[in-house]
Amino acid sequence: MIPNRIGICFLDRPDPRRQIDLAIRMENYGYESVWVCETRTARDAVSVMGAMAFATSRIAIGSGVVNSWTRPASLMALTFASLDELAPERMLLGIGAYWDPLAWNQGIKRHKPVRQMREYIEVVRRLLAMETVTFEGDMVQVRDLRLELGHGVKRSTKEVPIYLGATGPQMLQLAGELADGVLLNGFTSLVYQGNALALMAEGAERVGRSVDDLDLPQTIVLAMDDDEEQALDVATRMTTMYLGQQPHIARASGVSEDVLGEVHDEMGGWPPRPGGLDAAMPLVPVEVVRSLTVAGTPEQCVAGARAYETKPNIYPTLLPITENYEQIVDVFAPA
Repeated sequence: MIPNRIGICFLDRPDPRRQIDLAIRMENYGYESVWVCETRTARDAVSVMGAMAFATSRIAIGSGVVNSWTRPASLMALTFASLDELAPERMLLGIGAYWDPLAWNQGIKRHKPVRQMREYIEVVRRLLAMETVTFEGDMVQVRDLRLELGHGVKRSTKEVPIYLGATGPQMLQLAGELADGVLLNGFTSLVYQGNALALMAEGAERVGRSVDDLDLPQTIVLAMDDDEEQALDVATRMTTMYLGQQPHIARASGVSEDVLGEVHDEMGGWPPRPGGLDAAMPLVPVEVVRSLTVAGTPEQCVAGARAYETKPNIYPTLLPITENYEQIVDVFAPA
């Protein structure tokens, strides 16, 4: 059975025009949400989200995720207030703390990321509430600032829920305390999901609420093909790339340091040396690939995605890595 609530998240593929066509197709089927990643230096999310907002009328549109370092809090609030003009009460601000070495490569020195995120969320939320904000934090500062908005736009609170893309323990606890929802990370296992829920519950209890109060779209990396082995090969390639590129995510799911070290050495770091990705793929055990992705035939993929629905407020958000996007949208169309 297909989940009643379901979303799709686009990584660096397909091209933007096709993503927009797919968002329209998803809306016609009754999908809950469409999310646009801002990953590496491949493509920015906001440009695509704006086009989707104009082309659709009902589906929720989220950033999956943008980071809190390359856009100051004031610009992030202004960006999502502007998107809200195109799609009132349909925009979802998915935000994360970024990662190295990409941040370092851009001249960004990340430090105190949990403190920075706490301050950042407070300022963004207050600006979207149309407050005039003065905030002198350790990491975020604004002075006598408010959103002016466009000519003739009513000054009322912009209903933009904030979803934290959290991976580590402290950020998950912060999410439980402050966020409206959490975009649970892809390339993570069911064991990791259980640990993440416990950490979010700790944060929620600090402020007298429950993890059940959060909306929890679960990103699921999906490789679907009528040939199971072909799907698994695609999933193995992408998993190998992520083990080399963002090992902290795999580490949080219990992938051994031995595997991570062997993959890193064979790839030659990130970006990988020529041929390094292909050379490292055989080092990734199939059980690791299957624990971090859903790969196989359409029937296997539906069953695998549903396995992540461990609580009523968790719904699958598919991140396709095979190129049969239309087929995936059709197969997972809500009941």
